[in-house]
Order: sequence, then C-alpha cells, then structure tokens
Amino acid sequence: MSILTKSLKALSGAVLAVSLMAAPHSIAAENFKEPEAPKEGFSFEGPFGTFDQAQLQRGYKVYREVCSACHSMKLLSFRNLAQKDGPFYDEKYKNPNDNPIVKQIASEYDIPTIDPDTGDETTRKGTPSDRFVSPFKNDEAAKASNGGALPPDLSVMAKAREGGARYIYSILTGFRAPPAGLTVADTQHYNPYVHGSLATQWKGDPKDVPPGGVLAMPPPLADGRVTFDDGRKSTLDNEAADVATFLEWASDPHAVERKQTGFAVIIYLLLMAGVTYIAYRQVWKGKH
Repeated sequence: MSILTKSLKALSGAVLAVSLMAAPHSIAAENFKEPEAPKEGFSFEGPFGTFDQAQLQRGYKVYREVCSACHSMKLLSFRNLAQKDGPFYDEKYKNPNDNPIVKQIASEYDIPTIDPDTGDETTRKGTPSDRFVSPFKNDEAAKASNGGALPPDLSVMAKAREGGARYIYSILTGFRAPPAGLTVADTQHYNPYVHGSLATQWKGDPKDVPPGGVLAMPPPLADGRVTFDDGRKSTLDNEAADVATFLEWASDPHAVERKQTGFAVIIYLLLMAGVTYIAYRQVWKGKH
C-alpha cells in the first residue's frame, strides 16, 4: 500500500471520528424551538421596515419598570432615546440633549460620582449624556442578588442572540411547566426556546429529550404587569412584543437610517447604470 493511500485512509478516519464526536453536540445545539414573532409581526422587519415610536415608548416603559431591576444597558445613553427614530425623538429638538422628556428621565436617576473637594463618593442628578444606570454596583453584587447567576447586559442582546427580537419575544412568552420526566431545580425555569441541552436532566428515552433549556430567571412578565399610557391592553404578549422591539432598536439605533441610505444608494446605482448604458450606446453607435 502506497504512502499516499495510507495517508488518505488516515485522513478519512480522522474526519469520520471528528464527525461522530461533533454529532451529539450539533444535535443538542439544535434541540430547541425556533423563535416566533407576535401575531401582528414586527414593523421594523424587512428592507422597508421602520420602528413604531409608540411601541418603542411602551417597550422602554417595560424595560424600566421590570427588566432594569436586574439587567443593565451599559452601552445606551439617555440622549439616545431622543435621537432620530428613537422612542422620544422630537424634530423640534435637533440636539437630543435638549429634549425635555429625556432631561426629565435622566434627572430621575442618581449618578455615582466623586466630590472634587473631598474625594468622597457621592451622587448627582443624571443628565442626557449619562449612560443608563446599572441596577448593581458590580458583577458580584448582581450575582449575590440573583442566586449566583449574572443577569446579562441587554444593550446588544438582540444582536447577540440568533433571531433577535423574535428570540427575546419567544423567551419572554415561552416559559412552561417542565415536562414529566424532566428534573428541574427550584431555582431553574424551563423554556423550550432556550439554546441548550437537557439530556442530563431527562429521565426518559434519550430520543425524546424535550427541546430547550433552563433559565435562572423566572417569568418576568405577566398580564397587567405594566400599565401603558396610550391605552394598549397590557397582556403578556403585548408587553413582550413591545420590550423586544425596544431592545431591537437599542441594539442598532441607526437601523432605519441605514436602510433608507441603502435604498437611496440602490436607486443611484440603477440610475448610473442607465446613464452608462445610454452612453455606451452613443459611443459605439455605428461602429459595427
């Protein structure tokens, strides 16, 4: 047997071994329910989609009154709320820092700072340029208040998870009672949309492992949890859809502007293609 033949066989064996080793992990990673959108869908989806400002305002309220008790949004500043296409954008205030609603929101927070005269830790009223305030002083304090689990920052959560707003909506509305045969700790909560594997906690047939995983977070939303100022019915679905939309916007505040720019660029390129074609016809006319 030639050296080349032996090498090819060895390589084939190695590839097969890697495939067999990877197979269980691939199956486990795919054992979850695909994220879904609410019945009315999301207005921002698609090449021409835009954010509904009223929905962004409701979503911000859900975040502030519910989610912000545990989750930070360290990459977002108060003034972002007043920028174009944002929840509190007002064309009268070209500079988001001048928006009175955002000024009021920021002033309701105490921002940690240092007294320049004494060097002591103190606080001051927030301004639009300040970042969102984290609910805990540090990660260790966050873990201590949440049974050892660190609540993730939500600034770019919609970009960090496959499915974006659909994933967030599905998680928030997807909490279920554990299926019979699934062992779940008292501090864990079953959700079929979570990416994970329940093989070690499943007591039934290995082929019938239920989809999803467990979360340390209990169901945060429920009917009537938040009162919407515009009269929208405060159902679990509506709360989840609105905060998912807000988090989608927060993860990419310039998404609509980028879509509009892209559309304008496409129109420009089409026009230039037409001009180029006409010029080509004129230059080469009668040369054949």
